[in-house]
Amino acid sequence: MKLFAIFVMVAAALLLVACDKTSTPNSNNGNAASPNSSATPDAFATTRALFDKDCKECHGADGTGGRVKLSDGTRLKVPSLREGHALRHPDSDFVKQIEKGGDGMPAFKDKMSSQQITEMIKFIRQEFQGGKTPPAK
Repeated sequence: MKLFAIFVMVAAALLLVACDKTSTPNSNNGNAASPNSSATPDAFATTRALFDKDCKECHGADGTGGRVKLSDGTRLKVPSLREGHALRHPDSDFVKQIEKGGDGMPAFKDKMSSQQITEMIKFIRQEFQGGKTPPAK
């Protein structure tokens, strides 16, 4: 029995020494992200919010467009941002459409800055068109 008690005390002492983290030279005390952190920021977070606010009602959350009935009763056939003409238009056509509107789309020149429009086009190309390169002007 005495031998068992000594064994338990030695094991407990070893366990305490092994668990002591204050002697670790690389301790960051929780102030920095761990090197295994895999959080990836959303490069389009601001533009995604702008799309949700100004574009999603007509173009849909997934950019497929289609037949839409607006809150004022207007019915539109909204083109897809994923296929067809959207893939064949150069960025300059997108800029013109977003700024001036037309075919039922409102103009956004006074609602979006030129930088926001440029970011929106990048977002559309990446999010809905799989990063395809736009055709030349």
